[in-house]
Amino acid sequence: MAQVSHEEHGKKVAAMFGRIAGWYDFLNHFLSGGQDIYWRYRLAKLVRPAKEGLVLDLAAGTLDVSVELTRQYPDVKVLAMDFAYPMLSCGKGKKLEGKHIGRSEVIAAIQADGKKLPLPDCCLDGATISFGIRNILPREDAYKEVLRALKPGARFCILEFGSGSKRIWKGVYNFYLNKVLPLMGKVVSGDSGAYSYLADTIRSFPDERTLGEELQNAGFGRVMFIPLLSGIVYIHVAEKPSE
Repeated sequence: MAQVSHEEHGKKVAAMFGRIAGWYDFLNHFLSGGQDIYWRYRLAKLVRPAKEGLVLDLAAGTLDVSVELTRQYPDVKVLAMDFAYPMLSCGKGKKLEGKHIGRSEVIAAIQADGKKLPLPDCCLDGATISFGIRNILPREDAYKEVLRALKPGARFCILEFGSGSKRIWKGVYNFYLNKVLPLMGKVVSGDSGAYSYLADTIRSFPDERTLGEELQNAGFGRVMFIPLLSGIVYIHVAEKPSE
């Protein structure tokens, strides 16, 4: 029964992101004051894939992280996977070295479920997920799938909001999260539910230490986390144990 509810949750989330796909990039930049661009740069910097390696960008959305990965590692190939096809479709319109992304030899955009990756064991030289892990239930299934597909010693790098239950900037951030963000998201995108959902998932998300423990319990070895913007956002880096 629980599995059915998780599947329904996934379908609802995919439909919601499909509705706001056209506004997604603008709202990310606007609501973060442009900080999201730097956060994604830092995320990609920490992946450190092998030369000419294969990197998974899970919950790739409109492919911003995928593009950043190819900028920092020009010789890698990126598998951009997302459950919401309209998000990937919007990303395909972006440019990469003067060429459309599409299904190129550099970035392949594929609709897929993060809990059932269409990948063989030990094929990835790195993996990322940006503001997507909180949308996958149960998270543990995604952890195990990524771990299975990673090569020994490869990194899984997660960019995600910290727990919204902590008071940050004397509560100013919490007010912004609970009141301002849903209102602005509704005004711009016309979707009243999407950014209320965002605030709800941030409030209910585990703190950085608990998330690190989840990754270790899933089988990852060394795990570290890096706070950004006073802990509003964190990057977690989890390595698959070397054989």
